[in-house]
Amino acid sequence: MKYRKLGKSGLEVSAIGLGCMGMSHGYGAVSDTNEMINLIRKAYELGVTFFDTAEVYGPYINEELVGEALKPLRDKVVIATKFGIQMKDGKQLLDSHPETIRRSVEGSLKRLRTDRIDLYYQHRVDENVPIEEVAGTVQDLIREGKVLHWGLSEAGIQTIRRAHAILPLTAIQSEYSMFWRQPEGDLLPVLEELGIGLVPFSPLGKGFLTGQITKDTRFSKDDFRSIVPRFTSENLEANQVIVEFIRKIASQKDITLPQVALSWLMAQKPWIASIPGSRSLKHLKDNIGAADVEYTSEEMAVINKKLSEIVLAGERYPEELAKRVGR
Repeated sequence: MKYRKLGKSGLEVSAIGLGCMGMSHGYGAVSDTNEMINLIRKAYELGVTFFDTAEVYGPYINEELVGEALKPLRDKVVIATKFGIQMKDGKQLLDSHPETIRRSVEGSLKRLRTDRIDLYYQHRVDENVPIEEVAGTVQDLIREGKVLHWGLSEAGIQTIRRAHAILPLTAIQSEYSMFWRQPEGDLLPVLEELGIGLVPFSPLGKGFLTGQITKDTRFSKDDFRSIVPRFTSENLEANQVIVEFIRKIASQKDITLPQVALSWLMAQKPWIASIPGSRSLKHLKDNIGAADVEYTSEEMAVINKKLSEIVLAGERYPEELAKRVGR
């Protein structure tokens, strides 16, 4: 495994982290708890030190899972979690009022079985609460030792600048992959300018870039992809072109499709650390293997040129959820 520092913060993490959401939220049936605890601990044995969860995953049960798994390893790992999305009557509500953040941090600390959160993200920007007020609340939590670093998830450029001016951000979490390259146009230049790290989620395009999803794949109602426009049968078929391109690269370099996608991300900037999810040891090992893949500048130029020529079909979020990002 290789290790990286997120921006100028000094926070060192494994180049390939582990997104734990899918173990108990968003991707179909909840996995067996003991199996996932063992998988998380195995990830650490294989070099992973960066683990991502959130209060709303479950809700709550994903943090409990991560807390139980990492309790014996607490001082050797970086735990990231998130605040700002509350559940009410089965629906998600954005709430980053100071009193809500304080309730959230106490709940997360308890569930994660720890006395501090290494990296605390605002999960989505709450337009009802100025980001300066959010930053001030987190600053107080840092002074109290309950939070060590903070970040934002799916925030807009101006919000990032305003937040960073009050309390320097360690990382921004954003979807970014061969399947979604929009951050290259606006986000990456600003993060480089400000010295902020990037933590891409869905680096495998919600599983699409693994080559295991076809036009005939069907998703259950408890699988988030069942409502994502990019995952309709028609769009899945149209987007196979990028999978075939990745398959070609994998063959040339004698690696797997996920390793192509993850190593490509690593090659973009030295301050990027992605958090692919996994519920099997086989896939976990495969993802970790991406840390050893390297590209020449010529290879990257050819790959990026080809990617720019591929037109992908379908939006990455349904309309209602799309309104909550980039604010």
